[in-house]
This record gives sequence, structure tokens and C-alpha cells, in this order.
Amino acid sequence: MSFLNYHHLRYFRAIAHEGSLTKAARNLKLSQSALSVQLRSLEESLGQALFDRKHKALELTEAGRIALEYADSIFRSGEELTDLLQNRASRSRSFLRVGAASNLSRNFQMSFLRPLVLREDVELIIHSGTLRELLVRLQSHTLDVVLSNTPVRRDAETGWHSHLLDEQSVSLVGRRTRGMKSFRFPEDLRGTPIVLPSLESSLRAAFDMLMDQVGIRPIIAAEIDDMAMLRLMARETNGVTLVPPVVVKEELENGTLVERHRFPQIKETFYAITPSRRFPNAILRDLMIPSVLKKRG
Repeated sequence: MSFLNYHHLRYFRAIAHEGSLTKAARNLKLSQSALSVQLRSLEESLGQALFDRKHKALELTEAGRIALEYADSIFRSGEELTDLLQNRASRSRSFLRVGAASNLSRNFQMSFLRPLVLREDVELIIHSGTLRELLVRLQSHTLDVVLSNTPVRRDAETGWHSHLLDEQSVSLVGRRTRGMKSFRFPEDLRGTPIVLPSLESSLRAAFDMLMDQVGIRPIIAAEIDDMAMLRLMARETNGVTLVPPVVVKEELENGTLVERHRFPQIKETFYAITPSRRFPNAILRDLMIPSVLKKRG
């Protein structure tokens, strides 16, 4: 039976935070060779490589990232023990690092993460960016999951898993006005300005194909690649906006906006993208199970 040497763990933690064996050795007042021996002993004890040596740089492996989280937690617990004895107790917390595509509905993000918001034992760390940027961070183990409205291709190198969490039909929505007449689709699009997602959106591609089929060239008031901005434009424009209802949920509920037409054939999808990992984040697993089961049901 192997036992964890906490001196080794402390040395590993210093190396990981410094990102350099040389800097860590200097701060710890050890020789670089001695520190290297300590790190190797820890890796042998755990049966896992904790760093990848690339171009003289040290990068944490998946096992290394997990080991660092536990090391931080262990040494944080030591600090909490001191706080407790000095009547300054604090609770240990777990972390979930989430990447959210910048064009994803904020309302959907909130509905997915809501079970964790009030948990005192969990800290959410949320990053926004392009899907390409977020996948790089997911591959380097600095994110646990990426939320996106498109799946990603899985290959032998990345091993991504795209879990379908939800999907919903999109609608044309517009401001409520006095004496509003019913919207005649598609005829009224000949003279009604419309705000659309950008050309890169799968929703836009499906909508453009539908317009070609009915022979109408709509009057485009704006093209937007950000769902938050699309929501704001829907509240300001005198025309209609093509948007998933979840994006304007509050406005539809309070009557600021009304649904003018729904497209059951055009769907917005919501995915959680995770890598293949030997050590999945337990918080993420518990969070995703209800969503996936609900979708399957």
C-alpha cells in the first residue's frame, strides 16, 4: 500500500504554480536536481505522469491538473485549520470551470448552471469566447466543459463528446403594439424589416433556405452574431427578430415582446462539449445527468 508524501506534494504544487522547475527550486531553496528527484518520486507513487515536458517547458497532464486541484485543496484545508482555531473558519469548495460560446444564449447558460449557483460548496468559473478558443482551453484541461449551440467533430486526436442538452424551435418575435394585427407568414416579410443571426449561424442557413423556397427576399435590418445583442435589438426594432424563445424568455413572459410566428422546422440546439478523460469532474457529471435524461425522455 502506497502512502502520499506531503512534502513531495508541496514540491509538485510549487512547480505547477511556477510553471518551471528552476523557479520552484529557487523559491524552495533546493537544487534543481533534488527537486526533480522529489517530483519523480511523487509520480511513481501516484502511478501517473504529472507533467508533459515540451520544448523545455512543463505542462500539466490531465492527471497533473487533478493532482494540483487536490494539492491546492489539501493545503487550503491546512490554512482553514489555522483559521478554525483562530475563529476564522471558512469552508472548502470545489470548482467547475465552464467555457461558454459568446453567441450562446445567456438565459440557457443560466438555466443549465442554476443548480450550482446557490451551492456553497461549489465555485463556478465561467469564461466566454469563440468556440475555437474554448476548445483549446478544454484540450489543455483548463476548462471542464464548453457550452455551445453547435456540436464539434470527434476525432482520434481530441476525442470530444458533444452531449445534446436541449433543442427548441425558433420564432419571429416583435414588440407588442396597440392594434397589432396577426402576422401573415411569409407574405408580411416582403415589407417587414427583420433582424437575423449572422451568416455563420446554422439558424440563418436554415432560414435563408426557407426564404428561397417561398421566393421572398426579406428586408434585413441587422445581422448579429451575439445572442445578447440579438435580444436587445428585438426589444428596439420596429420589425421582427429571428430568435430562439429562450433568449427573450423574460420579454415574452412580461409581454414586452410577442411571438409572431414559430418555425417548427428550424431548431436551435444546445450542447455540452467534454473531452475523453480518465478523471471526469464529479460536479459536471452530476449536473449533466438530469439534462441528458430529460432530453432522452
